[in-house]
Order: sequence, then structure tokens, then C-alpha cells
Amino acid sequence: MSRRSVVSRRSWIVAVVAILAIGLTLRTLWLRADPPVTSVGIVWHDEGAWTHNARNLALWGTAKTDNWNPVYIAPVFTALEYGSFAVFGVGTWQARVVPVASGLAAIILLMAGLNAIGGRRAALVGGILLATNYWFVMWNRAALMESTMTAFIVASWAAYAMSERRPVWGFVAGICAALAFFTKAAAVFFVAALVIDAVLRDVGRLFPGGGEGRDARRLFPIAGLAVAFGLAAIFVIPEWSEYYRYNWLTAVERKPSYTISALIDRASWLPVAQDFFSRIWLVVLGAGIGVLSIATRYLTARPGERLLVLWFVIGLAELVMHDSGNARRYVMFIPALIALASLAVTADRPWFSGDVAHASRRMRWLAVPLVLLVGYIAFGSLLRIPFAGEVAAGRYSTTVRLAAALAVVFSLILVWRWSAVIGRLSRVRVTSGALAVLVVVSLAWNGGQYVSWAAARTDLNYRASVAVGQALPPGTLVQGKLANGLALENRIRPIFVGRGFGNYEDRLSREDVGYILTYVLPSVGYESQAGSGLIQEILDLYPDRRAIASFDVQETPGPDRAELIQKHGRAPN
Repeated sequence: MSRRSVVSRRSWIVAVVAILAIGLTLRTLWLRADPPVTSVGIVWHDEGAWTHNARNLALWGTAKTDNWNPVYIAPVFTALEYGSFAVFGVGTWQARVVPVASGLAAIILLMAGLNAIGGRRAALVGGILLATNYWFVMWNRAALMESTMTAFIVASWAAYAMSERRPVWGFVAGICAALAFFTKAAAVFFVAALVIDAVLRDVGRLFPGGGEGRDARRLFPIAGLAVAFGLAAIFVIPEWSEYYRYNWLTAVERKPSYTISALIDRASWLPVAQDFFSRIWLVVLGAGIGVLSIATRYLTARPGERLLVLWFVIGLAELVMHDSGNARRYVMFIPALIALASLAVTADRPWFSGDVAHASRRMRWLAVPLVLLVGYIAFGSLLRIPFAGEVAAGRYSTTVRLAAALAVVFSLILVWRWSAVIGRLSRVRVTSGALAVLVVVSLAWNGGQYVSWAAARTDLNYRASVAVGQALPPGTLVQGKLANGLALENRIRPIFVGRGFGNYEDRLSREDVGYILTYVLPSVGYESQAGSGLIQEILDLYPDRRAIASFDVQETPGPDRAELIQKHGRAPN
């Protein structure tokens, strides 16, 4: 009997409901609590900054009240946040409803896509792993764009997987990919991946074994993208200068360096800069096997399988080009890695066919770049654990060199002993007992991290936001990025100041703004790029300033404190 047919319809429905219940519980318990201060990399005060236009529209009836307008970067996210505020009111948990819903949607959609190409068992394994993944759960609790962008990416992938049977789903895949892009432009990698595979599905017939043949319906994803971007153009073209400034000048040209050495650095940082891959190493290992397995039969693989490989590879390429050091960049990989691993451990077929074991030497060498990539990610993330102290101190060289050396040695051994290694792997099957153990280990590991966070949780940031509202009347103008961060539980009017963007140009001449909100611990202006001096130069203009309130907040493992500073406010005699 096929392993896919083991799960009955009734068991399937019960299991899906249970997975969603678990996912909902983990994402909504203590929804006002502060995010973890280690590992996952959530910057809590970015929530207020990115929901700024939605909050403005809900409170003041107009989205734009100053020169910080993230609606031009994240219009879909802004619209969803406004919807939540309009229904539930403005506040912290209301802002977090959108990522919670996004996370739950991602679970459902991942299971739908996996069921289409791998059966119910793969869908259930993927669903429970995504529902309980600590990184994903915590990001689903933060009012930032990553969860929503990722949910639309998963929706696009699932629709594309289902388009194999009903081509019209390809049109939906294109629409969802466009929505991901307009949630956050970082999803451009997935748009490229979708277009590449849609085109390759049609030209694959030119190669031996390509098999699918020409069918215009396979271009439905491109049609969906064209329609979505065409409709978006109605809104974008009249505001083109703003979209260009926010999405290119601010987000691309302002941030990374594109020198060869910078690209090499960012590539070497992939498994090291964050502990993302280390924390899900078993999933990474399974995903690596899945990538290599699909790659060996790429032209005959199912569309959803191929798109998972492109999601992984092109996504990593985007990080190399733009930013591989920021934790938020890795959230979009979680569903892809889990899907690849789930397909690998529940597969009916061997990971590698017997024909692959007898591949020519030329084909073996052609496989080396992908083997090097997978090997470097796997070895690097594993070695990061014993060298965590060095990595935390910013010294990556030992881990990077050892991981690179091991990846090279592994690749050379594989080429040399190809037939033996692939032949052995072609006989490997994950038994039901082994699968159960792997799932239990994953649940225990992720559950333990969640319990540890829950036991030590605080809600200092929420309380500080409430206290700001008690200190200042509604409508009060307050300068500084932290003003946005602490605005969700009150009615102040924050004036965002970024380095070279937002309300930067007139930051030194805003005499209409009487207050500044900023960190004083760990350092003054910590929220605006520690050490940049951005906030300090504003404070220096007001020698008679005074702090009128102090708030404990939480962002780092050490004590964190914010102050509300009155620009002109001599203490009474």
C-alpha cells in the first residue's frame, strides 16, 4: 500500500484541525508580550514604524501626515493593517492580528501544496513543523511585513503546485506572487523564480525526458503576474517618484555595497551571521537532501517541486546581493525548507533513482555547485554551534573556512565515489518509526524554546506605550523612531527620523515638535542605528532639555530604558 494512502479522510481532517488549533494557540497566547530578545531578531519598535500609515488613516482619516510613508514600500501590508485597525481599533494586539492570520494561512496553504504533490502524510508533517517552528511562530506574533509576504509566497507556491492538475491555479499563483511583492519588494526573488519555472515548463520539451510539451496554459502564472502588476500600475504610476524613492533609493542604493568582496562576504555569512539554520538543522539536512533529489530529476520533477528548489536557490542569491546579516531576511525560507524536508522524509520513491548512480563524469561535475551550496549551508550552520562565542563576537572566519573546506571535501568525495554514495542513498527510506522520532524531536526542540520564552516573558513595551499616552495628550507631536514604536497604545503623532530618509531633512528645525522619545539604555539613540549620533545631534540643539518620563522597555538581553524628553523644559525652581 502507498504511504500516501495511509491517512484516512477522517484522520486527515482531525489532524488538520489539531494542527491549526496548536498554531493558533502558540500565536495568540499573550499577544501583547514582548518578542524574544535573542535569536529571532525581531526589532519590536519597527512595528509602529511599519504600521504608521495604517494607524494614521484609522485615527486621523488620512494616511500621510509627515514624510515617513511606508505605504509606498508595503501597500498590501498597510491595507491589511488598516483593516484590522478599522475593525478592532488601534493597538498592539490589533496590529499583530495581521501576522497571526498570515501565519495560519501559511500553514493551511503549505499543507494544501504538499498534499497536491506529496500526499496527506507529507502535508501533515509539513503542517505540524510549520505550526510549531519557533522562528516562524515568533515572527507571526510581530506586526511586521515578513509573515504576510511569506504567506503570499506560500499561497503562490501552493497554487502553482495545484496548477499541474488545474492550470487555472497558475493564474492565481501569479496574482499571489504579485501580492507578495507589494507586501514587501524582497519577494521579487520569488516572482523571478515563478517566471523562470513557468517558462522552463514550456521549453522543457526541447530536452530528452523533458516530457511536458508546449501548452499555453502553462503560462497562466505569467498572465496572473501581468494582470496584477497592470492593476497595480493604476496606483503606482501617479505616485511613481515616491515608489521609486522608497523602493530603490532608500531600500536598495542606500544600504548594501555591491563590490566583489562585499558579495563574497555576504555569501559566506549565509549559515553563520544568524543562528536560523542552526536552530532547524534537522530540517535543513532534510531540505538539502530534497533539493539534491529534485535537482537530479529536474526536467521531470513536478512543478511544485521545481519551484521549491528555485525558491531556495534564488532566495539565497537575493540575500547575497542585498543583505544576509539581518534575521528578518530568513523568515521567507522557513516554509520552503519545511516543504522540501517533508517531501524527502515521506517520499514513496527513493531519493535518487538508479540511473543517477550511473551518471557520466560530466554530469557529476555539473552537480558540484549545488552540492557545494547545500554542503556549505549544512556544515556552516552545524559548526556555528561550537563556535558560537566567536560568531557572537563578530569573528566568522574560523567557522566559514572550516565549513567551506568540509563542503569542498564532501563534494570531491561525492564526485569520486559517486556510484557508491548515490547507490546507497537510492536505497534509503525513512521508516514510519524514524519519521515519528524526527517529528517528536522537532516538537520538543521548538516547544522547549517557546516554553522558555513564555516563562520569562514580559510586556514592558506595551506598558511603556500605555504610559506615553498617560504622559501626553492626543495629537502631541513627538520626534524619533522610538516615538513610532511606542505609539500603538496612545494617540501621539510620531515624527519618524531615519538616517537619510523619513523626516530627516528637517530634523534639526522642527520647532513645532516639543518632545523626543529615545533610548538612553543601552545607549542614547540606540533605536536609530547605535553609534550613528542621529538622535544625539538633535538633543544637542536643546541644552535646556529635560526628561519628563522614563520607561523600561525590552529589546536587548541587558536593561533597556527609554526617555520622553521635553526639548524646552527647564525644571521648576
